[in-house]
Amino acid sequence: MAKDPILDELHKTRERYAARFKNDLNAIFRDLKAKEAEGQIAVVSRPPRRPQIKRIVKKRPEHRGAA
Repeated sequence: MAKDPILDELHKTRERYAARFKNDLNAIFRDLKAKEAEGQIAVVSRPPRRPQIKRIVKKRPEHRGAA
């Protein structure tokens, strides 16, 4: 698989951010919630999407006269 420089940068940024909190998820969560409360980051909420159901229509065999 080819290396994607954008994904590489994203992973490095995430690792540096997590390292600031010694990879403590609770500390990261508290930091993100504080930034959200201060308006530094925006959280977008959308309603869940309904699942798409594919309908398969089967053709009925044609009825060919009485035997």
